[in-house]
Parts: sequence; C-alpha cells; structure tokens
Amino acid sequence: QVQLVESGGGVVQAGGSLRLSCAGSGRPFNIYAMGWFRQVPGKEREFVSAYTWSARSTIYSEYVKGRFTISKDNTKDTVYLQMNNLKPEDTARYYCAALKSRAAVTSILDYDYWGQGTQVTVSS
Repeated sequence: QVQLVESGGGVVQAGGSLRLSCAGSGRPFNIYAMGWFRQVPGKEREFVSAYTWSARSTIYSEYVKGRFTISKDNTKDTVYLQMNNLKPEDTARYYCAALKSRAAVTSILDYDYWGQGTQVTVSS
C-alpha cells in the first residue's frame, strides 16, 4: 500500500511563490508516475502537472505552464511542485496522486493513490 502526504501549502500574495512536497511511503514503492491535481469547492478536480518515473518526463496544464515546475528527489520518493508567479485563480486544495502502472497521467480516473491535500490560497 502506498501512502502520500502533501505539505507546503499556505497563504501567499499574488506574484509570490510556494513549494509543495509530496512524500511517498510504503513498500514496494513501484509506481509509474506521480501527479498534482487541484480542486476548488463546487468544481471538478483538475490536472496540474505530472512526473513520469522511468522517462523522467514532465507535463503541465496550460494554466500553469511556465509558472510551475515539477521535480523529483532522486534520493527518496518525493515529488515537488514549485509554484511561481502565483495568481488568485491558483487558489485551491492541491492533491498529490500516484499511478501504479502506465496510463494517461492527465486523467484523474487512472490514479491509484491519493493524498489528503494541502490548501493554497493566493490573495490579490
């Protein structure tokens, strides 16, 4: 069983930065990819970014490309989401998720494990 724990959320002014962390645990920790999603109350959870383990490839939604950067700590099962130039519309609860096997990394339905989320609030 895989457990995911997010941290790093908070309140920041527009234009500011935050770095989210997602620490994975559980053995064996054999996964295909880890992704970040976000959700605002009353709206569907949406894809933000994903990192594919073997290919070390990254993908971003059009709303965050150029501002957010996803990366992985190669010494541990932790993924980061560096968020720069934050906008009020980035306010949401951010969730980390993990895929056990090859699938569409942008599809919320394909992910097998989810964290509890961390709140990001951007004030104008």
